Amino acid sequence: MESIKLGIAGFGTVGSGLAKILEMNADRIEKRLGKQIAIKSILVRDLEKKRTVDPGKNVTFTDNVETLVNDPEIDIIVELMGGIDTARELILKAFSAGKHVVTANKHLLAEHGLELFDAARDKNVGLMFEASCAGGIPVVQTLKESLAGDEVVTLLGIMNGTANYILSEMTTKGVNFNSALADAQDLGYAEADPTFDIEGLDTAHKLCILIRMAYGVDYPLSEIPIQGITGITPMDIQFAREFGYRVKLLAHVTDIKGRLEAGVHPALVPYTYLLARVGGNYNAVRLEGNAVGPIMLHGQGAGDLPTGSAVLSDIMNLARQMKSQCSFPDNTGFGNQPLRKAKILPPEESESKYYFRFTVADRTGVMAAITKSMAEHGVSIAQSVQKGEAGAEGVPLVIISHETTTRSVDAVISEIDAMDFTVEPCVKFRIL
Repeated sequence: MESIKLGIAGFGTVGSGLAKILEMNADRIEKRLGKQIAIKSILVRDLEKKRTVDPGKNVTFTDNVETLVNDPEIDIIVELMGGIDTARELILKAFSAGKHVVTANKHLLAEHGLELFDAARDKNVGLMFEASCAGGIPVVQTLKESLAGDEVVTLLGIMNGTANYILSEMTTKGVNFNSALADAQDLGYAEADPTFDIEGLDTAHKLCILIRMAYGVDYPLSEIPIQGITGITPMDIQFAREFGYRVKLLAHVTDIKGRLEAGVHPALVPYTYLLARVGGNYNAVRLEGNAVGPIMLHGQGAGDLPTGSAVLSDIMNLARQMKSQCSFPDNTGFGNQPLRKAKILPPEESESKYYFRFTVADRTGVMAAITKSMAEHGVSIAQSVQKGEAGAEGVPLVIISHETTTRSVDAVISEIDAMDFTVEPCVKFRIL
């Protein structure tokens, strides 16, 4: 029977997961495609390293990029090595050799996606990347195919399992950030260096890719406002709970009269929303189209089998196109036209409800001064609560605002933080 041959670059968690799925679901894959999918060769750094997963007796290992990309029997290169420079060079060489590419590399696509789309179009080859966003959740193909006829009104997502696990632990157990992070590292949910996860960078990479799929434009990664979760305290999580919210790290993009407002921020989500109930290391994406309305995708955002499943879906998608001899291929979902830069709503003009926590001296006139400042800057108060013992060095004053602009919020905080009764800088979060 005809076989699609794979060359895999990198054989870590995802590569091993892909090999497992190819073996355990071989019959189903063959029924779906009328073809077999087989690994021909695997590129690794260390040929002597012992592998925990056996990819098959006919699979060869190599440490030479040229050997992999120039093998005439290989149809699809699967890039799972991560990183930027080496992965970029490998993909470009694969294109030059006429190979289709499947990748899970969100950082590379966020930084160099436009270049890779152009190169793939010039060589008339496929570039697929379902596994780059939210692991096993089929959000890329949903935007590219299932919602191809819809205008996407808004997209919200919990797209980093590490951050979501940490916030879930802080919410359910009342532990502080450092304890929750250490637990995540012990369980393997967080890397030894978790910077990309906890500072929101990993989420921003995924958002950058999904904006291209949803709107057919490029929102540069460098222009996405990003705030991580390191400043979140058990106190803020408890206050949020009392007001009826859960704290989540959200990626969001909304079309506001033809301009896109996007960002990655911790946000207070009403506990009645499905997104508020996404716990542990799970991911979820909420999409709203002007025709389909709201839909929710939920599942494992990482791991060997979930992410390997997403990689396999791209391989099978390419295999079908190769079988049908269709004109090749629409990698962006917008006819492979070069993606123009998005019309971006300046971040200072974005509007949201906000949570403010001021830490202030417990004395007469403080609340009056704060409300006066807010009124002067056009920030309307919806709810407020003050807790703390009289005479304490600083007591928390929490205010929930009505919708206002980021510009007004920043002006209020700058002014109040400079007042003589302020003990600690203000903490603020958007409210969904």
